Amino acid sequence: MVAGEEPLLVDEALEHIRMAARDAGFTERELHVTNRTFKWAEFESQSDNLSLFAERKLVELRLHSARLGDAGAKAAKVLVERDDPDRLVLLGLNAKLDTSTARLAWVKAVEKRGVRVEIWPIARPELPRWIAARASKHGIELTRGAIDLLADRSEGNLLAADQELAKLSLVKHSEPISEAVIAESVANSARFDVFRLTDALLAGDRLRALRILAGLREEGAQPTLIAWGISREIGLLAQIAFAVDSGVSAQSALQKAGVWPRRQPLVKTALRRHSRGELAGLMKCAAVVDRSVKGIGPMSAWDAITDLVVRTLGAENRPARPV
Repeated sequence: MVAGEEPLLVDEALEHIRMAARDAGFTERELHVTNRTFKWAEFESQSDNLSLFAERKLVELRLHSARLGDAGAKAAKVLVERDDPDRLVLLGLNAKLDTSTARLAWVKAVEKRGVRVEIWPIARPELPRWIAARASKHGIELTRGAIDLLADRSEGNLLAADQELAKLSLVKHSEPISEAVIAESVANSARFDVFRLTDALLAGDRLRALRILAGLREEGAQPTLIAWGISREIGLLAQIAFAVDSGVSAQSALQKAGVWPRRQPLVKTALRRHSRGELAGLMKCAAVVDRSVKGIGPMSAWDAITDLVVRTLGAENRPARPV
C-alpha cells in the first residue's frame, strides 16, 4: 500500500512497484478505481477469476479515501488476507493516513500481511533541492533564483513543477535557465496566474489584483484553485503576525515560515497593512469562501472570492503597521 498527499510521488512509487512486479512474473494487471458508488461485491467476484493466459496477477486498487465503508473495508481486508502467492495486491491512496485511519482493520491487515509505504510531502526548505535534482533528471540546469521562484510557485503541487521542468527541457539551453525564463514560462499557466493574483494582493495593488481576478473568471479558472491560493497567503500572514506579536523578530518569523528572501519584502508590505485581528477576520472570510466553493456557503463561489479579495486589499489609505 502506497499512501501520500503528493500525487506525483505516489504515482511514481506505484509505477516502480508495477515494474518490479512484472519482472517477478506478475504479467497480468487488473486495475480498479474506487469511488462512492464503487460496487465492492462485483470487485470481489472479478478478482476471484483466474486468467487463462497468465498465472500471476497484479490486482491494483486506486482508493478515493481510506474510509471505504463497511462493504469496502470488508472486501479489502478479505483480499489482502487471502493466501495466494500468485496474486499481488497493490493499493494506492492519494491522501495521508492519519492516526484514526491507520487503526482501521483493513489497514492493519495490510501491515500484517504486506508493506505500507507512506509518501511524505516535500517540506518547503527541501523543495529547492528537490527541484534542482528533478531539473537534472530532465537534463537541464536552473540558476538559484530560478529554483527559488519555481519552488515558491509550485509549493503543494510537485506535479506542476515537474511539468514546467519537462516543458523547459524541450528547448535547448546553452546556459543555466534564469529566473526571468521561469517567470515567463509559468505566466502562461492558468495555475500560476493565481500566484500573480496573490502577489498583487500582498502588494496592495488594487487595480492589478481586480484585473487579474476578472481575467481568471473570464477564462473559466477553477474557484477552488483561487480560493486555495488566497487562503494560503492569508494563513501565512497570520502565522508570521502572531510570531511577531509574540516577540519573535520579523526576519526570524519570515525564515521560519519558509518565505524566500526575494519574496520577503512583498510579505512585509502586506504585514504592514494588516493587524493580527484583521488577519483573523480574513481567515474567517476565507472559511466562508471555502464553504461557498463547496456549494454550502451563503453566496456564490465567485462572489465570495471577490469579497475576500476586496477585504484583503483593505482601505486605500490606512496607517502602516510596524514590522
